[in-house]
Amino acid sequence: MASDDIAQLTEALAKTHVGDGELSYKGQGLKLDNAESVSEIVSTIETFQGLQALRLEGNTIGVEAAQAIAKALESKSELQRCNWSDMFTGRLRTEIPPALRSLGSALMTSGARLTTLDLSDNAFGPDGVKGIETLLKSPACYSLRELKLNNCGMGIGGGKILADALTECHKKSSASGAPLRLKVFIAGRNRLENEGATALAMAFQLIGSLQEVHMPQNGINHQGITALAGAMQHNSDLRVLNLNDNTFTKRGALAMAQALRHLRNVQVINFGDCLVRSEGAIAIAAVLKEGLPILKELNLSFGELSEAAALVVAKCVKHKTHLEKLDLNGNCFGEEGCETIKETMESMNIADVLGSLSDDEGEPDEDEDDEDEGVEEQSDEEELEENSLDGSRSSSDGDGSPVKQSDLVTSSCSLDLKDFLLSPTAEKLLDLGAKRTLLIEQQVDYSDSTKIADAFLKISSVYKDEPEVKQAVLDTTDALVKKALSGSCFQSYSFLSSLLVMLGVLKGDGRSQRVCVVPGHLLTLAHTVGQDYFPLDYADVLQAFVSKGGKALTCCRSARNALQEALDQRTDA
Repeated sequence: MASDDIAQLTEALAKTHVGDGELSYKGQGLKLDNAESVSEIVSTIETFQGLQALRLEGNTIGVEAAQAIAKALESKSELQRCNWSDMFTGRLRTEIPPALRSLGSALMTSGARLTTLDLSDNAFGPDGVKGIETLLKSPACYSLRELKLNNCGMGIGGGKILADALTECHKKSSASGAPLRLKVFIAGRNRLENEGATALAMAFQLIGSLQEVHMPQNGINHQGITALAGAMQHNSDLRVLNLNDNTFTKRGALAMAQALRHLRNVQVINFGDCLVRSEGAIAIAAVLKEGLPILKELNLSFGELSEAAALVVAKCVKHKTHLEKLDLNGNCFGEEGCETIKETMESMNIADVLGSLSDDEGEPDEDEDDEDEGVEEQSDEEELEENSLDGSRSSSDGDGSPVKQSDLVTSSCSLDLKDFLLSPTAEKLLDLGAKRTLLIEQQVDYSDSTKIADAFLKISSVYKDEPEVKQAVLDTTDALVKKALSGSCFQSYSFLSSLLVMLGVLKGDGRSQRVCVVPGHLLTLAHTVGQDYFPLDYADVLQAFVSKGGKALTCCRSARNALQEALDQRTDA
């Protein structure tokens, strides 16, 4: 060994931390290529009595050096914590798997029972995962509590290998009478994508003991997010969920919100930069209202949330006594919107939990392809006369083909009811007779909020000032909405969200059909919000969006004003 290398090692060893069963060479920048270069380290390991933790992070270890260290570890049965992140800098990818296999083999030989394995910041790719695969399946990892593989470049293939290894570990450990109880899983920046995330979700569901999951920046879309959401429901002790910088969109956000309803111990949620969007935020707000009792942090930054959606979230955290931080930065509020949100938080005496809004993206532009653009405004009276013909028409799906009608009826439904739902008119509603309310209630799928909203809009589209028609519409919609709101808060908020998307005052994901708004829709809704069955906080949600409704409702100005007045009366009462 060259004299300068010996001097470097001597100086590094002087900094070595020894105590509490831990031997640490952390961050010493040692370049350890062969057995000679690690002779002093090997000697220290061999003479260390009761070695429980070995820290090698921040050095660079070659294959021969790893083999020498491994030989020293073969007698260390008390070893529990291996902090081995960032220890292959400058090494060839081909060097890393054999080095990991040597170290893993030594741990298995020693009879060690690990609680922590940290291999983060080692860019070993799928082959590196193969290097620890046998270790992860062995009794040495039956006791594992923390597995940290952040920034390892595992990719889809590595994610699948890891998932299989964890599954096998759980099966074998369960057979031995002490099932794997992994608590912390960290695997950010690994390009896992949907397939890797889905494979890991299956393992997580089986394990069921996770308390912290960190998987930011993995290129996961709604399919993988949905799979992870399903798995999280089976980990009832979950406290931290960090999926920052993946892509939820509405479907992923709804699935994750649904999962959060079942989790009572969550303290930190990081869905920042995930394109949660307004619909997803409303779904999460519903969960905030009925669950997550000890939540401390919520990050919905850079998610394309509107001001109205953020206000709904803000109002739902009012009674979260443990909340320490709400991050809504980087959304689409505009300067006035940011001030409104700050004022709202101040009025609830929780302004101190709101993070900075300095990176706000500003109010989004109106959709260029909005179906109402360029259409001359009609009077409410003219539209009331026309709504029996076109009140239920919807926009195309974007490629010129008609949007498929929702299937709200079963084969046993009467032809009259089917005809009304396919092409609503006042006359057809009256022809259904006194049983119309019961018939429609029976045919609506109350598990699908979109279908409930669709039914409401079809019935309300035939609204007229004629007493008989008006009463038939209001009686039927009262029964429909009352039943819709009798379910969970989550389902109720989902119904409101779907209704707002269909009315065009909330930007959706393009999957829900937008109606051509007619006065009957808004006048019926004005009646609905004034009823005892309609909760006050739901009126707050509607008011937030209707007041920002933009051009979507300007074609029915008088009816819109009537709805706004009804909302004002309800919320001011």
